[in-house]
Amino acid sequence: MTTLANILIGIVALLHLGFLYLEMFLWDKPTGRRVFRTTEEVARQSKTLAANQGLYNGFLAAGLVWSFFDGGPAKIFFLSCVIVAGIFGALTVSKRIFYVQALPAIVALVLLLVF
Repeated sequence: MTTLANILIGIVALLHLGFLYLEMFLWDKPTGRRVFRTTEEVARQSKTLAANQGLYNGFLAAGLVWSFFDGGPAKIFFLSCVIVAGIFGALTVSKRIFYVQALPAIVALVLLLVF
């Protein structure tokens, strides 16, 4: 089960690298607008904020990758950060964020802690 937890942690890290790319580089492009369900005008006005958010997602991904070398406490910390961010996003922006961001991290954390 530890292997499965590590695979899920890797997937969560990859998801956050994907979020970084979408928010920093594709936010105002057709793909980014489609993914985030926003208009061209809103995307243009919020581009800087989205890039900042993307950078934070990159830090979460970096922390998760680093946790493979540092061990359990770092994995717990960074998965917890992802979970809190996903829950906050679900409460303030879209419930979809819970399923895309928080749920995979919750499953990984449960596997990490239980097995």
